Amino acid sequence: MTTYSASAGSLPRASVALFPDSDTIIDTQESRFPMRLGVENRRIRDLFHNATRLQWNPATDIEWDLLKPEQYSEEQRRAARMYWSRRAWGEYGAISESPALQIRFCHDQCPPDMALFFTIRSQEESRHAEVCYRMAEALGGYYDQPAALAFQGSVSSHGIRKVALDPATSLEGTIAALVCAAEEIAFDVFLHLSEITVNPVARQVVKAVLRDEVRHCAFGWAFLNQRAPHMSATDKEVVRQAVIDMIEKVELNGYHSSWLAPDNASSRAEMEVDEITHGAGLGATTQALEMPVFLKSIATMRERMRDNWGIDIPLFRHPRIDAPF
Repeated sequence: MTTYSASAGSLPRASVALFPDSDTIIDTQESRFPMRLGVENRRIRDLFHNATRLQWNPATDIEWDLLKPEQYSEEQRRAARMYWSRRAWGEYGAISESPALQIRFCHDQCPPDMALFFTIRSQEESRHAEVCYRMAEALGGYYDQPAALAFQGSVSSHGIRKVALDPATSLEGTIAALVCAAEEIAFDVFLHLSEITVNPVARQVVKAVLRDEVRHCAFGWAFLNQRAPHMSATDKEVVRQAVIDMIEKVELNGYHSSWLAPDNASSRAEMEVDEITHGAGLGATTQALEMPVFLKSIATMRERMRDNWGIDIPLFRHPRIDAPF
């Protein structure tokens, strides 16, 4: 991603010995005081309070007895196990990115509302990982990696944990890329899944995750809406390039949707997994059904960034999509 200059404090001598070759914010002298705890972004503070009220338990708040896996064929159960395992991998990745961003918020002395909200966001991502894991287990067993190693490049990581700890990487660009781009797409897809998933347990899981994701997306827009009036043209270009990178290098590489992954035997196998799972009503969607949702999500994101922040996101191209979008 495009970077900007940032000042960094000096390390205590003992810390230098522990991290002699490092150059991240955890290696810099922490400057904690004066500590601000008042409300500085009302929208984000409200999201924090809402999140504390709306906790749910993957073990007890999903009616697992309604799943009835025995009514599905072995092929359908196997596909659904792989699909929900894949969902768990992505959710688990957010467990590491959330605390990394919390550290960054404190390092940059961001409004305290942000760090408070992300304490709950970490819990929510943990719940999402657990509920997807439980879904795979209930269908016959969780898979701890893709069936084909070639697919790991699409679903392994989007790199946010690393850039969150990099003092030379724009926090505004990071949040815009992760939340206002990637998580917004994920939310729109989950909303789509909530409308087409037939199995009552799979639908409960999707809707439970969706209730949390709406707050995750709102956080990103609330933060950038507060920051945008203070950003220079150079700052906005950093944000613009970060969003472009996230779309081109992560989303269009199949991070959330297997049909967007590079066309090879591995991605085609994962697409078949999605089609079988969707056909059984156990979650998932297909390229034909998801493509309009994906294109609309990109278009809406582009419009909001232009209207709210004065940032123009270009059209994208993908070999499985006929026209620029």
